[in-house]
Amino acid sequence: MRQERRTNATERRAVDSPEVLKALAHPLRLRILRHLGTEGPATSTTLATALGENTGTLSYHLRMLERSGLIEDIPERSAGRERWWRGVRGLDIRRPPLGELTEAERAVSAELDRMRAEEDVELARQFTSGQAESEGWMRGSRGLIHLTKDELSAFHDDYLGLLTRYAREPEDAPDDARPVLLRWFGLPAD
Repeated sequence: MRQERRTNATERRAVDSPEVLKALAHPLRLRILRHLGTEGPATSTTLATALGENTGTLSYHLRMLERSGLIEDIPERSAGRERWWRGVRGLDIRRPPLGELTEAERAVSAELDRMRAEEDVELARQFTSGQAESEGWMRGSRGLIHLTKDELSAFHDDYLGLLTRYAREPEDAPDDARPVLLRWFGLPAD
């Protein structure tokens, strides 16, 4: 299984296995990851309350995310049967090459793309409707540049390096910090 490798310069752990794609391709698991990313560590009970789910359902999905290496428990915060969870730090989740995926894995990948596209469209709507009132909390940029495929890859790696430079967990952020959703993608214009 090709699950982990170190990326250059960013010291992030690259994850590119079909198993991780499968774990991500579930709406509740994406909501769990979003909650842990924005609010910080949580137990299955606090997650159940925040997400409007029962603890049994949450426990199952937390185990699936843990098996995939996307979350981890925090032993020093856990006591008895109560386990605290956080997202694994420093992950760079990348899609395996399509040629290496089975037909079933391609279907899972397509479902994940569909869910993420729906979320991105909703974020674009929020950006458009809320930018004027955001008091500077919404920023955006669009551009057109001419790149080779290698330059596009380098641009992407530089973007990931920039994310790493500014990244911190909710519990490590200053009091005036807010969770900010960022999206970047590049595609040929012709």
